[in-house]
Amino acid sequence: MIDVGALRALRSVAALGTVAQAAEELGYTASAVSQQIKRLEKQLGLAVLAPAGRKVVLTPAGQVIVDAAPEVFQALERCVAAAQSVSHGTPRGTLRVVAFSTAIRGLLAPAVAGLMTRHPDVHVRIVEQDPDQALHSVDAGTADLAVVHDADELPTPLPSSLTQRLLHTDVGDVVMHRTHPLAAGDSPLTGPDLAGHAWVTSPHGTVCHQWFRRLVADVPEEPDVRHLIDDFSTQLSLVASGEVIALIPRLARPPLGEGLICRQLRRQPKREVHAAWRRSADASPALQALLSELSGRTETAAARCEGGTEAPSGA
Repeated sequence: MIDVGALRALRSVAALGTVAQAAEELGYTASAVSQQIKRLEKQLGLAVLAPAGRKVVLTPAGQVIVDAAPEVFQALERCVAAAQSVSHGTPRGTLRVVAFSTAIRGLLAPAVAGLMTRHPDVHVRIVEQDPDQALHSVDAGTADLAVVHDADELPTPLPSSLTQRLLHTDVGDVVMHRTHPLAAGDSPLTGPDLAGHAWVTSPHGTVCHQWFRRLVADVPEEPDVRHLIDDFSTQLSLVASGEVIALIPRLARPPLGEGLICRQLRRQPKREVHAAWRRSADASPALQALLSELSGRTETAAARCEGGTEAPSGA
């Protein structure tokens, strides 16, 4: 009988290329992963890995084992979910969730609070990860649920073992101090409206920086970017000085307070936020309970920006 832990270790090594990276993902030492692989080779009577420079590659036998591994893990997960469902469908156990930072703030944190109230036997463990890494973690079995966003309006490729649900469509608004010249209007802003104003933006390579570049694409002169800051709370502290304005997703935005307002954009930048999980875990009562909480929170997940002012919390 093949050891399931060893099979998971082999799959992780195959995906990441080194024993050390697989050990980090699985939470083991490199020595422990090596021992698991050796135990698997002893059980099979075949080599499953071969050295390739500083990395390792699968042997033909190892490739066959890895190709069959998803069916094994899915069958085991269905067994667990079925056993949990038999117990009157009561949600219980630990859910490992991976998500990007603003989804943790705007969606997961309030959902987990509601889950703890309604289902105290469910425990959630959250790790911040970018979408690509998050989907890999769920596919590899080291996480149970991923909350991800699309990339530059293109869906993140989904492994065939996973399914997903749309949770939220996030949009961006321009935030400024109440004394800023743009604060006096109430109609949606256009790119030319923003010409000549100083900015704090998210760093290059982020979704929000891509939003910003598209927003100012029609402005003849290069925008005056004073600061590149990844943390949105820090961006807002700079906006509060009155020197700069910022483009901030609603999902990422804490309450603005008295000194700041937001203005809608005529062409609102958008991104879709999805929950993704393994198809074999569909019957898990704990997973379905968390998904229900997440779906119930999306209507009030982010502050709204209407008519130049921010609506009250929960509106």
